[in-house]
Amino acid sequence: MMRTPYPLEEELGMRYYASRTPGIAGRLRSRPEDFIVEEIPLPFGEMDDGPYLVCRLTKTNWELQRAVKEIAKRLGISHRRIAWAGTKDKNAVTTQFISIYDLAPEAVGQVQLEDISLEVVGRSQHPLTLGRLVGNRFDIIIRDCILENLAERVREVTEVVSIGIPNYYGLQRFGVVRPVTHIVGESILRGDYEAAVVTYIGRAYPREAEETQQARAHFAETRDARALLAELPVQMTYERAMANHLVTNPGDYTGALRALPPKLLSLLVSAFQSYLFNCALSRRTDEGMPLTEPAVGDRLLFQDGREDIVTTRNMRAALLHIGRGRCRIATFIPGSEPVVPRGRMDEIMQELLQEEGIDARDFERASQFVETKFDGALRPIALSTDLQAEVSDDSVRLRFTLPPGHYATTVCREYMKADPYTMI
Repeated sequence: MMRTPYPLEEELGMRYYASRTPGIAGRLRSRPEDFIVEEIPLPFGEMDDGPYLVCRLTKTNWELQRAVKEIAKRLGISHRRIAWAGTKDKNAVTTQFISIYDLAPEAVGQVQLEDISLEVVGRSQHPLTLGRLVGNRFDIIIRDCILENLAERVREVTEVVSIGIPNYYGLQRFGVVRPVTHIVGESILRGDYEAAVVTYIGRAYPREAEETQQARAHFAETRDARALLAELPVQMTYERAMANHLVTNPGDYTGALRALPPKLLSLLVSAFQSYLFNCALSRRTDEGMPLTEPAVGDRLLFQDGREDIVTTRNMRAALLHIGRGRCRIATFIPGSEPVVPRGRMDEIMQELLQEEGIDARDFERASQFVETKFDGALRPIALSTDLQAEVSDDSVRLRFTLPPGHYATTVCREYMKADPYTMI
């Protein structure tokens, strides 16, 4: 293991690389075609009936929510009639599936948008839901890499990736330009809605335009929502919606938060859960506990969803199953459901919650506020994949597949060991 030198990764709990090989540096996404993502769906079943039209959506350099809203506008329907199984990167070429309620196949021809194509696949009895996919297939090019021993460095890291690297939530989980989602989520969990609003609107980051930074800083200092509206760019729709509410309802920070879409509010709270996971995983490494060798009390997550606990009696079998890829060591990310500690990882998570001053009751209150359950979930602590790597001059091409919820940038990070902003 090797420690990151980057303060932002430390701040987000991403403290370690699995390999000690020097990074190849380089840059991701020099152009959208350097980052290709193809969704692997679960079987749709019978596709000849049902109220939901299933389409294959291919887009280049489009954020998903914005693309969906533009598609809905062209179709003359509410964007709430469109559902999907997974979000995808903006600065990329992505192919995924969406379902549209009560739409005739021929209506798809009305969607004429640059860098977006829709292809009808069939009809379904059910809409797509988040997480309902096998995984994602990636084809990524890292350009402008360090030439010294490039092929050897790539080979060494590829071997480590095949065994297991920390399965961190990547930078985009917390906000690419402004990694604040987990901080806002923490304030929601504490019931401090003013702090949540002020952080979301008023915390400035250096990669924003100077005028935007000044507008945010002025609001954080004065709480002057009217002045903020005059200064914020029109494309910042979420900040402006919150500011508009505060202009009409001064001091109503609860209502200002509710001006955000429910899905976004949910993502803010779950971002704090992601932050807890990253921190717990790094603390495991702090204590010298391996990613792929279980300790008594570790939780195991099997490919079929079955769970187990490692004991002295089943330790040999656990090692065998992990070695053969049948299961992975996992950590329970806490929520509103009570958890009986089973091993050191559960203890680490409880210690983190105590340090933050947050418990299951806070998640329950947030569930009621956001109208989304935060029960908690198991997540594997190691990410591994069979990866094809090709070196050409100063570029490296990586092709691999990951399960849902795993981050391709976490794989790229292991090779590059570069400033996280170069992976945006």
